[in-house]
Amino acid sequence: MAGAKNHDYHILPPDIWPLVGSFSAFVMAIGGVRWMHSDIYSFGPLLFAIGTSAVALTFFSWWSNVIKEAHAGDHTPVVQLHLRYGMILFIASEVMFFVGWFWAWFDFALFPQPLEFIDGITTNYIGQEGAAALLQWPPKGIEVLNAFELPLLNTMILLCSGTTITWAHHSLIHGDRKSMITGLWLTIILGVLFSFIQAYEYSVAPFPFAGINYSSAFYMATGFHGFHVLVGTIFLIVCLARAYKGHFTPKQHFGFEAAAWYWHFVDVVWLFLFIVVYVWGGWGAPVH
Repeated sequence: MAGAKNHDYHILPPDIWPLVGSFSAFVMAIGGVRWMHSDIYSFGPLLFAIGTSAVALTFFSWWSNVIKEAHAGDHTPVVQLHLRYGMILFIASEVMFFVGWFWAWFDFALFPQPLEFIDGITTNYIGQEGAAALLQWPPKGIEVLNAFELPLLNTMILLCSGTTITWAHHSLIHGDRKSMITGLWLTIILGVLFSFIQAYEYSVAPFPFAGINYSSAFYMATGFHGFHVLVGTIFLIVCLARAYKGHFTPKQHFGFEAAAWYWHFVDVVWLFLFIVVYVWGGWGAPVH
């Protein structure tokens, strides 16, 4: 029927970006695999770069359309509810990634193998007495990072960022746009500071990325979280730019709310990483 809308949902018009995004992700994955399994002069890096650029373009274009739909009044209560369901399921899928990393960590820690760490290389250790001595976690020869130095500092930074994003959210709900922008700025600064400190921590870490299960599990778990911090920081920067443009209202601000949910998820995961990987995982080992 032509005329006014008489329903509480919105049928999206056909859009090319879902197809472009799927194909781009496929190209990016193929390029990444080729890059890891061949020399640097292969076409893997080029494919990966093309796929990544196309995925980024898809993100920008698709979400721009979503913002336009919101401003056009197409995000009815039912649509907003489904957007929330989608974000919840997305965060749940991210939780399962970290379940895998924690599973690997606990498997290595609770059921250590008789391995010897020599000059950054893991080798099978022969001999029952020696093997029994090496059934420990962290493996013999590993110096761990002091959990109560840089990791504790980063923990405090993320906890503070959780309070600033909550302040920004409550300011938005009460119509205080100035405080919302201030809270966003503080959260972004804290997120960038966290990333710089983690990069410095990696540069001074006493163990390599490869060669032993401890270091591989450590970098995979903490590095994957660091990637989420970068993504969350970009998410918040987009929200800040939208806030300066006058977007978001006390009653309709799901884009900001999704960013806040994601940031709190990042905070909670880090608390588990700090306790399990840095404190419990390095207990009793020599400190670097």
